[in-house]
Amino acid sequence: MSVPTTHPFAFDPTYGMKLEQLLAIAPPEAPPGFDDFWAERYRHAIAVDPQPKLRRSKIENPNWHVLDVTYISTGAFQIGGWLLLPRDQEVRRGLVVGHGYGGRDLPDFDLPVEETAILFPCFRGLSLSACPPIPADAGGHVLYGIEKPASYIIGGCVDDLWIAVTTLIALYPWLAGHIGYSGISFGGGIGALAIPFDRRIDRGHLVVPTFGHRPLWLTLPTVGSADSVQAYQKKHGSVLETLRLFDAANAAARIKVPMLVASALFDPAVAPPCQFAVANSLAKFNEIFILDAGHFDYVGSSEQNALLHEKVRRFFKVP
Repeated sequence: MSVPTTHPFAFDPTYGMKLEQLLAIAPPEAPPGFDDFWAERYRHAIAVDPQPKLRRSKIENPNWHVLDVTYISTGAFQIGGWLLLPRDQEVRRGLVVGHGYGGRDLPDFDLPVEETAILFPCFRGLSLSACPPIPADAGGHVLYGIEKPASYIIGGCVDDLWIAVTTLIALYPWLAGHIGYSGISFGGGIGALAIPFDRRIDRGHLVVPTFGHRPLWLTLPTVGSADSVQAYQKKHGSVLETLRLFDAANAAARIKVPMLVASALFDPAVAPPCQFAVANSLAKFNEIFILDAGHFDYVGSSEQNALLHEKVRRFFKVP
């Protein structure tokens, strides 16, 4: 391992913790009503008819048919994104891919999957799903509706993921029971919150997931979305009551399907203790892949990413 030792940040992105300490982090106690809150959201979300619309995209790729897609999520919110279909293979698996807080400008063409329809939704308020007055920047987006759990935008983004699954099944009914999820950073946190309550998702891959262990998330210095929430809390008072219902580590403890999680030892945007709180909460049969760093270029990143790429290929391989 070669964790970065020089960096431009005013704080230590390892938070003084080694791997052994990170692997010992447990999730906080879940708040009363956690399961009921999410079960009710899920019941509401799967009642939505997504009414997907497809059209040929201007984007072209030699290996994939690229389609622009829109669907309707909760609150009649229109979600935009892309659907990739393999040019020379039948479709036997579905995959929903979430994005980081930088949004998404294009689909990812080098995912190591075959015989798979890949749906790339842009979560509400971001990229193709931008919609004023929701701020399109991470620092503003993460605060939208934070005053109450029912209005918090993170819940809406989880709805968008669930309804992405509904959309794939509406388009390709034979994919029911064979749909996975992959998400990085923001998308990793959204995935951890969504997967345990949706039995239609049969496996998940999360990379440097955020929103884990909210009490820590609210206190550790960062250049990520937590920074604006920490500033908001100093001005307006505690938001922990809301955030405890959106703790990805508590949700991860409820996941029963196979998971592959990549967590970093050094990360200025998503504090490693919060990432490992998510990974450690999963059942022990799952795999934690250790990255030297996240949200930061480092020596050896190409080699580590190649190893992870191969694990992802095997993880989502069609039986």
